[in-house]
Amino acid sequence: MHIGIIMDGNGRWASEKGLPRSFGHRRGAKTVSEIIKACPDLGISTLTLYAFSTENWKRAAHEVESLMRLFRGYLQAKFLQIIENNIKVTFLGDTSPLPRDILNQMKNLEIKSRSNDGFFLNIAINYGGRDEIIRATKKIVKNVIDKKLNMREIDSHSFSNYLDTAGQKDPDLIIRTAGERRLSNFLLWQISYSELYFSDEMWPEFSKQSLKNAIECYKTRERKFGNLKKIAN
Repeated sequence: MHIGIIMDGNGRWASEKGLPRSFGHRRGAKTVSEIIKACPDLGISTLTLYAFSTENWKRAAHEVESLMRLFRGYLQAKFLQIIENNIKVTFLGDTSPLPRDILNQMKNLEIKSRSNDGFFLNIAINYGGRDEIIRATKKIVKNVIDKKLNMREIDSHSFSNYLDTAGQKDPDLIIRTAGERRLSNFLLWQISYSELYFSDEMWPEFSKQSLKNAIECYKTRERKFGNLKKIAN
């Protein structure tokens, strides 16, 4: 089972408590660790987390810098734990605008966890679904020009191989927290037939029980995949 999560509400959660938005992001990072730990016990083999979108650069400079510091610290603190727990990490998105030291940490983590197969963790950072599709299209065009790819070979399956999630199964379930009812440019190609679940809980409030509730709701859905009928569980 592959679940994607749009982690929303860190800043609002903190603001409602009279705390700086940065405090909400730190508490949200703790929730990330708790949810990752809970996933294997709940039958989840792949988790994709929407950590930072291409649009998030528009936030106040001090908040963006705070998020970068948090991400940098998280990579340093969790590196050995991720490796020792047999987790394979893949970063989705255009990582080129990120600070060089963070890029080096990301690359090192991907390399060191490459052979792990116990649990698969995708972290979408500077990610946007439209941007991913454009980047994939450019790769395809270049391969056609270089005569490495015949245009007649292009179909939905081959196109998927040019996406950041190449070789992975599409998400079964997408969860969004904080009461919002939109997808915000997340995995637009991959979620064509994903089930959607919206939680009113802010991300810092989201728990293992919250995740269980989402999965139980998912199990009641009837997934048709166009003309096929299949119960979600």
